[in-house]
Order: sequence, then structure tokens, then C-alpha cells
Amino acid sequence: MPFISVLVVIVVALLTPGLVVSEALPGPSAEDQGYVAEGTCASCHQKEQHAWSDSDHAWAMHPASSTSVLGDFGDRTFSDGAVTARFFQRDGDYWVETEGEDGKPGQFRIAYTFGHFPLQQYLVAFPGGRLQALTIAWDTRTRDEGGQRWFSLYPGERFAPDDALHWTGRYQNWNAMCADCHSTYLSMNYDAQTDSFATTWQEQNVGCQGCHGPGQDHVDWARTKPDDPGEYPRNEGNGLKIDFDALAGPEVVETCAFCHSRRQSLKDGQHVQEPYFDKALPATLRPDLYHADGQIQGEVYVYGSFVQSKMAAAGVDCLDCHDPHTTELLVEGNGLCLQCHNASPPERFPQLAAGDYDDRSHHRHPADSEGAQCVNCHMPDKTYMEVDPRRDHSFRIPRPDLTLTTGSPNACNDCHDDKSADWAVAAIDDWFESPRRPPHFANALSAFRRAEADGFIRLAALIRDTGAPAIARATAAEHLGDFGPRAGSALRTGLLTDDPLVQAYAANSVAQLPASDRVNWLRKQLAEDQAVAVRDQALRSLAGVDLSTLPDQDRARIAALKADYEQRLRALATLPGNRLNLATYLQREGRPDEAIAQYRRALAMDPLFVPARVNLATLASEQGRIGLAVEMLTEGAELDGLPDADRGHLAYLLALALVEEKRPSEALPRFEQAGALNPGNPRVAYNHGLVLAQMGKVPEAEQVLGQALARHPEDHGLLSAMIYLKLQQGHLSEALAFARKLKAAHPNDQQVDRLIRDLSARVGG
Repeated sequence: MPFISVLVVIVVALLTPGLVVSEALPGPSAEDQGYVAEGTCASCHQKEQHAWSDSDHAWAMHPASSTSVLGDFGDRTFSDGAVTARFFQRDGDYWVETEGEDGKPGQFRIAYTFGHFPLQQYLVAFPGGRLQALTIAWDTRTRDEGGQRWFSLYPGERFAPDDALHWTGRYQNWNAMCADCHSTYLSMNYDAQTDSFATTWQEQNVGCQGCHGPGQDHVDWARTKPDDPGEYPRNEGNGLKIDFDALAGPEVVETCAFCHSRRQSLKDGQHVQEPYFDKALPATLRPDLYHADGQIQGEVYVYGSFVQSKMAAAGVDCLDCHDPHTTELLVEGNGLCLQCHNASPPERFPQLAAGDYDDRSHHRHPADSEGAQCVNCHMPDKTYMEVDPRRDHSFRIPRPDLTLTTGSPNACNDCHDDKSADWAVAAIDDWFESPRRPPHFANALSAFRRAEADGFIRLAALIRDTGAPAIARATAAEHLGDFGPRAGSALRTGLLTDDPLVQAYAANSVAQLPASDRVNWLRKQLAEDQAVAVRDQALRSLAGVDLSTLPDQDRARIAALKADYEQRLRALATLPGNRLNLATYLQREGRPDEAIAQYRRALAMDPLFVPARVNLATLASEQGRIGLAVEMLTEGAELDGLPDADRGHLAYLLALALVEEKRPSEALPRFEQAGALNPGNPRVAYNHGLVLAQMGKVPEAEQVLGQALARHPEDHGLLSAMIYLKLQQGHLSEALAFARKLKAAHPNDQQVDRLIRDLSARVGG
């Protein structure tokens, strides 16, 4: 058996704060796809063009020029600890002098601007078709707001040139990280063998066709209406791929979703008119992205929050609040919400309760105060990229009671930070005779995150709860994969739902079930009418499974789907996480050498990427290449840039590998390293103690286990190990005492009952 079980994960290729692109030309296939030249729409739609021209979409990306560069390049120097940059102009171009990828100071010409408010980033062209984003940005806010200054996106931090977070590194690469949402019909055109790009776009920023789709059919239609230019009726015959007036609320949301979500892209070069789940798999409510109750934590770009909301369930969409061309709010202040939440709800949402929501009887705060603003209670914000506050779009009712049970924040204590959550709960109880506290998925996700005893039962109930948001049920499906075959029934429920998000994550987690179940259960997910996101995850679960019992035509079709899936994985292997996806698929398919090569490529992109290192070491161990496993883990355990917990985990795995290789003396210092760096993991002390005992170092073993028990007094493994040591030494009374502690901590363990009876009889005798 390998020393560790395989860590198989879906790593989502996530949008991150403003990164960059390379010198690109319009793609040769854009015209064939029905796209028209930039600016074509303006001849008829001048009003919309004018509204769009100063929007976030219009400013998404521009060539660096006097009209697009907002930063001060007047020979200004910025310093933040060891990070220094000088911004200047030369021969009409904009330049920065700073540390390059070789670790030496260099001068780099600014090729493009990226965004405009509240900050602007700058892109530099590099060989291999790369555009790299500087991690020093210009604060475009007014001086009164603290702006008009250079600032670091990572204040107080310096990344070495070989770090993926260095401005020349992989995570600051425009092509891979953010290009497809800052330009229209962009294709990375990535060559996985040479690790290079030939990126193309149709429009450099987010233009008309970025939201309405290729415009040639609409232009052709418009030319048949010469007598009423600009007054084109909204109907299905107008040639628009996306006519927002004809879309239902959920369709509008999914049209915007690709760029306004944390997600894994499924292909290179997406068209806005394609179904969302045919080109992306959204991220779930993962701990690094969301709090247990679904509030924003990481940078998640709205979609994952909004689809949790009652607004989304009621059919509200983005354009009910935002102007589609300026991207600004339709109404400022509480008036925005009062469009619907007033004494006369609109016809579209008759289910809304009538009431005076802009009144102290509702918000319980003085009129015009911060506490009286709807968004401050129902859309709390969080600041990203140092200067960019963004609001949570889940439109939640403040629930300080969930702070007490799950640790999630609440809007009351965001403002009243000198008060406790208990105080906030009491205040709400005082305000309302029967405050609404319906059951919430937060408690299930929190139970899993905290490894509580009922975590599995709660997740199984959540995936079956059709009243819960689909993204919460999908999160349960993702977590249930950790429980192996016992999760089969619950995952089956997820596979039988009609929601593609739940199906996709259930299909991936089914990989932990026996092969026969996977073959029988995943046929629906492979159907031709299924979303690509669902099919892809089913294919991952079926990788390496014997399909000989299926009819020939089914096997041929699955083989074709697999070939297409692998081709897309290679086209998207631009980031360590994407390489990991490719490598784990190849590993499941029984192609270990290819998988190892891809794990190595992922680590070449980012040596600190722990999942690839763990998977590579595990696979090497399974292949009998224990030397390679030890090499990879030794390198990881000595990397200074890793968090202590990650380095401690690698040290622990290294210790286990050394024990397997019959080098226990070398394993001991690695156990000590792991214990010091990751004291919260009792398994480290458990294995450390047993190895010491096997080496005849019983007093040292007792010391290690005793120290760990002081931190984890009810841990089953530690108590069992102490019983073993005491029995080994013939100390039956002490073994009995530890057995009784184990019984108190785990009363349902019948083996402990038998042990206590046996020891009691022997001690009494």
C-alpha cells in the first residue's frame, strides 16, 4: 500500500485580482464566427455607445496612451519594504523600472492599461506571448478618498522572482488569469508543450459583442430596415444572439455569469450566447471562498452569492439593479431596493410582501443613518485589492445566531464591532416578537469544516434538501466525496436532480464509489443533452473504469468524449491547478508516466503548489518509486515560502515514506518537524509514537503521545496508542485507565467495552 492515499481534487481555474495579456491580434476565425469589426454597432446605437464608453467594460483593457494611463509616470518612485519601482516616460511611452524575472533591476515598457476604478493595473509584454501584470497599481480614487498614489496589492510582502506570485510569475499572467473576461471573444491559444501563448481577441475590451454575441446576423437584419434606423423592434427575428429584453431572469444571470463568477473554464474561447454550464463549472461554497453561511470571503465575483438569494429564486436579475451599458446602479441609495420592496410590489414579483421598508419600524435605525441603508444590513461589503470594497449579493437577513453556531460574520457586528454576537441576538429578539430564524445550510457546512461527529449526516440531509440553494447542495456533494462508499445513497440523490451544478459535483464525488456503481449511475450524466460541465465530471469519475459491459456504440461514444475532454484539459493547462486536473485525469486513466510529467510541470509553474506535490509523491509510491516520493516530499518540507501547516503536512508524509522505506531513524526528525509545524494534527503524534515504540524507545513514545493527549484528550488514535504502550510494558492498571478514558470519549465503541472487561478481569485477578 502507498504511504498516503491519493489526493484527488478539482482545482478551479479562478479569476484573481487584475492580471494581464500579450501583444495579440484579432483572431483569424472571428469573422467566421459571425463577429463584426469593433465600432460597427455605434453607427446605429449611438446612445448606448455613449453610455458604454466610460464604463468598466469599456475600460477593461486599453493600449497604454495619454488617454488611457491614469497613473503618475512623472519619474515617481514607489517603495514598500524590499519592493521598489520607478515609473517614468520615455519617447512617448510609459515605463517601469523594477526587479525582473531574473532577479535584477530592469526597465519594462507598459503595453496596456487594465481597468480604471478604483485602481488601474499595467501590463508588460514578455516572450512566449505573455502579458504580465504589475503588482504595484495606481489608486484612481480622489485624494480626499485616499487615492492618487501608487500602492502594492500585497503590502509588506516581497515575492522572489521564482515565486508564482512575483509580478513576472504564473499567477500574474494575463493570458491565463483574466484575459477571457477583459476582452471580447478571446482565445488563449496555449501550447502546453512549449508553455507559450498566441492569444487573440475580437475586441480588446468588453464591447457590444461581449454581451450580445456575434453581431453579423443583426447587422444583416438591420440593413433590411433602412426606413427606421435605430428603431428596431425587439423580437426573435432581429438577428441578436443575446436579446436581453427577451430573456427570463435566470437567463440574464447566466449570460453575465461567466465573467462574474469564480469558476473553472471548460474550453478556450467562449461565446456569450453559449449556455453557462457548457463553458464553465462554478466554484462551490469552499472555505477559502465563502464563510459557512455563504457570505463572501475570497474574491468571488457575485454569481455564487447571488444564486443563494431569494432574489435569484424569485427571478430578479442583474439588470433590475444595474444599467447594462454604464454598469452603474439604476438608482442610488434605498430607492434601488424600493423599486420592488414598497407598498405596491411590481407585477413581475407579486410574491413580495407589501410594506414600508424604508422606515424605522423595519430597519430600527435613525433615518438616513448608515444603519438605515438597506445594503449595510443585507449586502455587507468586503475590500479586495486593498482599495476595492465589493458587496455580498446574497441579500441575506442578518443572522448573528449563525455567528454563534458557525463562526460566520454578521452585519450587526460589522458595524457594532465593540459588541458581541450574543448582544446582537438579544437586540433582534427585543425588536421582533418572533424573529425569523429558519434552518440554514450554514450548520451543515460548518459541521463538516469542523469535523463534527454529525458532519456526514448533515451533508447528506443538505444534498437532499430541494429548498436549499443549488450551490449549497453542490457544496454538500463535493464534501461527501470525502466519506467514500457510505456517501453513495446521498450522492445518488444529487445525480438524480435536474440542477447541473449539483449533478456535476455529485458526479465527481462518485469517483470514490465502486466502479460498478459508477458505470450504472453515471449514464444520465453522459447523455447528449447534458451540460458539458456535468459530462466532464462524469468522465473524470469513469476514467480508468472497465466499460466492457457497455454496448459497443456507448463505449465508442465515451471514448470520443474522453478524447475531447483531454484535448480541452491540455488547451487549458496554463496554471498549476489546471495541470493538476490534467495529471489526475491521466493518473485515473492508468497513464502514470504521463501523469507524473504533468505533476512536475505544475510544480515547475509553482513549487509551492502542495496538491501537485502530494499527488506526485503518492503516485510515485504506488509505482514503487519511493525514492522519487522522498525527493519530492523532502524538497517540499524544506520550502520556506509554504505556510507552516502545509510544510508540516509534507514533513509528516515524508516521515511516513521514510518509515515505509525502512529508514525510521531518518523519519524521526521529520515527525518532530511535522509536530512542531502542525500541532493540530493528532495523527502526527500517533504515528510518531508508534514508530518510537517499534524502535524500542518507549519512554520517548510515551512523552510524544502524552504531550499530544494534553492538546487532544479525546482523540481515539492517541488513547489507543497509549493503551498499546501500557500493555506492551505490562502496565495493566494504567492501560485500563486509558481504556476507560477512551470509553468516555467514544461510548459507542464496542471493542473498547470488551477491552475494559478483559483488563478489569486481569487487573482484579
